[in-house]
Amino acid sequence: MAAKKGSAPAYKCTECGWTAIKWVGRCGECQAWGTVVETSTVKPRTAPARSIERPAQPIAEVDATLAQAAPTGVGEFDRVLGGGMVPGAVILVAGEPGIGKSTLLLDVAGRVARGGKPVLYVSGEESAAQVRLRGERIEAMARTLYLAAETDLATVLAQIEQVSPSMMIIDSVQTIASADIEGAPGNVSQIREVAASIIQLAKERNISTMLVGHVTKDGSIAGPRLLEHLVDVVVQFEGERHSRLRMVRAVKNRYGPTDEVGCFDLSDVGIVGLPDPSGLFLTRTDDPAPGTCVTVTLEGRRPLVTEVQALLARSEQGGSPRRTTSGVDSSRVAMILAVLDRHCGLPIRNAECYVSTVGGVRLAEPAVDLALALAMASSLADSPFSKGTVAMGEVGLAGDVRAVSGVPRRLAEAYRIGFTRAIIPKGSLGDEAAPKGMDVREVSDLARAVRLLNLGTVTQLRPNDNG
Repeated sequence: MAAKKGSAPAYKCTECGWTAIKWVGRCGECQAWGTVVETSTVKPRTAPARSIERPAQPIAEVDATLAQAAPTGVGEFDRVLGGGMVPGAVILVAGEPGIGKSTLLLDVAGRVARGGKPVLYVSGEESAAQVRLRGERIEAMARTLYLAAETDLATVLAQIEQVSPSMMIIDSVQTIASADIEGAPGNVSQIREVAASIIQLAKERNISTMLVGHVTKDGSIAGPRLLEHLVDVVVQFEGERHSRLRMVRAVKNRYGPTDEVGCFDLSDVGIVGLPDPSGLFLTRTDDPAPGTCVTVTLEGRRPLVTEVQALLARSEQGGSPRRTTSGVDSSRVAMILAVLDRHCGLPIRNAECYVSTVGGVRLAEPAVDLALALAMASSLADSPFSKGTVAMGEVGLAGDVRAVSGVPRRLAEAYRIGFTRAIIPKGSLGDEAAPKGMDVREVSDLARAVRLLNLGTVTQLRPNDNG
């Protein structure tokens, strides 16, 4: 039961901020158990009327130059933000621990400071000396880059008043606490008060602000959802721990698109932008190997040429054959195996299957289905198909190959890399033409796509029990 209008809430969910007038065991908003706690009640009051300092004006008379984005010097980060940072904008940067958030933001701070603008970096998790060591390692040293290791909100606000920065970075918002609010740093009340105070000051002074946020076990941003609504941009940092590739995407962006992706390489000397990351996901060999196929996936609006590998072998043990995947959805692989068995007549029912991607990239787009299926068929026949072939398309349960979005853009990227032959779903190009010099074959079903590759016989894995 939600609180009545005009009454002060007595209980609040620590996960999402939902309020109620009595205690309940389960949150009525996020359905989490044991997260509703008692809060101090505050009597509602009506703010007195104030004089208007900045009267409303017609929209055509508003000066738009005050909200023009300024590049940070990190091209891949600017791509995600929509050209750079807008004065007064507040950006929430979230990601798992150790993925490279602090390294990237310190690099951005150093580049902006080297341009002559004062930048304040507030660290609530590390000392100023530790931040300096990282700054020396990634060459982010600058005379106008100021460091402060503080966890008290009042002290942080005083530092901002003293430095008067054009940009500030708070790492992280969960470590800052206000003495006026009860509770430990990181709880809902503290995060709400800290974020509101910093955002208000950033808007008043036109300070470009980046807040580092922690994530929960399931990868979502920790703290109340109100934090995501208060900020202007929410940026998600993604990547696998065993891979050097890092991707930055905007989940929310008031100043630009949310379908752009920035690619970075996390190395010993810091984090470096990758304007052309496609080469990371391809095997550097002169001759194609059986069980490999190249596809083009779209990360936002950005096409990435990637390679998938499959290995099918006879199962020497009874029971269900082993199916192992890395970088692709296991349920999607199982579905493609069933389609190959039913609609293409390939003897894979009792075969063990191992599927992986090159470079540690994770592929979740249905457009990679056709490449996965062809890689499996190639491994089954122990025969590679011609060099320079790329495939893309979604495979349906009826054995059909469905169209996917952005095929002309995918083909153009593949042709730029050096691929001259493509297998795509029928009707994917529409009225647009394929790149000149590229042999494009359109298929309507998976069986025809397999026949186009001329893989020869695929009977060597047929089970001995006529299964």
